[in-house]
Amino acid sequence: MEMDNNLLTAMVERWRKETHTFHLLEGEMTITLKDVAMLTELPIDGDAIIKSSQKPLNGWGQFISERLGINIPEEAQEGRRVPPLHKSMLLIPWLVRTVGELPEDATDAQIERYARIYMICLVGGFFFSNKSGGNMHCMWLRVLLEDWDEIGRKSRGSACLAMIYSELCKCTDPKTKQAGGPMFILNLWVWEHLPTFALICPANSWGPDEPLR
Repeated sequence: MEMDNNLLTAMVERWRKETHTFHLLEGEMTITLKDVAMLTELPIDGDAIIKSSQKPLNGWGQFISERLGINIPEEAQEGRRVPPLHKSMLLIPWLVRTVGELPEDATDAQIERYARIYMICLVGGFFFSNKSGGNMHCMWLRVLLEDWDEIGRKSRGSACLAMIYSELCKCTDPKTKQAGGPMFILNLWVWEHLPTFALICPANSWGPDEPLR
């Protein structure tokens, strides 16, 4: 999804961190938990997702290796200035290239391993990415790898809303130039509630009996 950065910038300028609302000409508005649930279908019931930045005893590299069977190189790769794991940040594109595609004759253990990696890429590279959009803080690995059997019962929608609020509040600082997290949800919310700014879809040019294309 290509976000409307100009629209998001305009909304950030109208955000007030004291009330967690947008101050518009018509009054105050804000994105709610119900909005997140309707726009993403993420669960909003269940236990809260609690992130932990406490580093494992043997380091994040060993933590990842033991649970995913992937060895993290200590040197920078493919012309990058930093290695795939640097200052508790994991490079998501490197992880995707490393694991490749799931074999057709994959075992149950391999399927579970790839499912974990897919969740890491989805959460870290899409919902809770940092400002670069390609790195994920390793604190999310504890949630995804240690509580794997419980992750489906956690309120992921609540975590998304909390991060949206947090990023909007950070952006009120003039020194902040970018926002991380699931800002695409905010973009969808604006299009839904302020249709004047929504994308204009071209009229259908095919007949009623033709398949959609």
